[in-house]
Amino acid sequence: MASVVQNLGYGGQRFAEQTLGWCRATIRKGLHELQSGQECLSRFTHRGRKKAEHALPSLLDDIRSIVEPTGQTDPTFRSTRTYTPITAASVRQRLIQDHSYRDADLPCVRTISTKLSDLNFRPMKVKKCRPLKKIPETDAIFDHVHRRNQEADDDCGILRISLDSKAVVNVGAFSRGGKSRQGGKAFDHDFAPENKLTPFGILLPQFGESFLWFTEGKATADFMIDRLEEIWPKLDSKYRPHTLMINADNGPECSGRRTQWLKRLFEFSQATGTTIELAYYPPYHSKYNPVERLWGVLENHWRGELLESIEKILGLARTMTYRSIKPVVKFVKKAYESGVSLSRQEMQELESKLERKAGLEQWFIRIPA
Repeated sequence: MASVVQNLGYGGQRFAEQTLGWCRATIRKGLHELQSGQECLSRFTHRGRKKAEHALPSLLDDIRSIVEPTGQTDPTFRSTRTYTPITAASVRQRLIQDHSYRDADLPCVRTISTKLSDLNFRPMKVKKCRPLKKIPETDAIFDHVHRRNQEADDDCGILRISLDSKAVVNVGAFSRGGKSRQGGKAFDHDFAPENKLTPFGILLPQFGESFLWFTEGKATADFMIDRLEEIWPKLDSKYRPHTLMINADNGPECSGRRTQWLKRLFEFSQATGTTIELAYYPPYHSKYNPVERLWGVLENHWRGELLESIEKILGLARTMTYRSIKPVVKFVKKAYESGVSLSRQEMQELESKLERKAGLEQWFIRIPA
């Protein structure tokens, strides 16, 4: 453009602007580049006010560490948002008290609220998320599990995982309360499905890595431990932990009283030389378990699809992302026997090797290596 205008001579800029529709400011910039031999950069990204995290690099991580322990997913999985009872003003105050920020350095409450929205947190209490019941130990369990989770995340030698199985998925052209993106019609009624799949997942809350398995049988205690043993070489070589902390929701197959679950964990601990800590969430509060957020993302990802085959279910699970990371998805063909348990004498021998927290024996268990 500058070369053409230069060849036109006097009045060339106006002529190019009127006839060719070229911007005169752009022509002048081109002439400057032509004469100086240096390229002019616009640098639009460097203009305007910088974000708060430019001056406070750890701000988002500190906000997440405050809000995430109290966050809960939508029980209906209709939204991927995480609901929390902590307000933006409370988060700002916690940043000053717990993370030693100065009041003058922090952005205003409205900016903190925007940051919470960007992190997918919604500061509000939701009626449908309120638990149906509350036991006397609930508050004590929450206090201890939050403290232990924070200590585990701060210690590079402790790897924290969250595991759980999702509700059984019927394989077939069932609507599941959504609409097909392709316009296909679902069944009017839930007839007998061709197959049923039980999803089981393991999530690393601190890093966002996830592993999903699907089986036509039940996700028994043996099934869960076999899946843990399957990925352990990868986790061990990558993170080199001396302690494995497991967050769960005290379900029937992985509770603190499930004998086969505790036996397999003890054997796993002895075989790998890894100390295991079990930290359960209180009853009726399973939506606080971090892996539930993974199920929320999966449910929203395939809601508009008809899950007509096992291949389609696995394919959709592989294309979802959680924190911009795709999960490792596998299908398990092996069938596991349910109802396997230890005798009273065997369990008494095993109990002598376990360390339970006084007063909260069922929810916090340590298995030394």
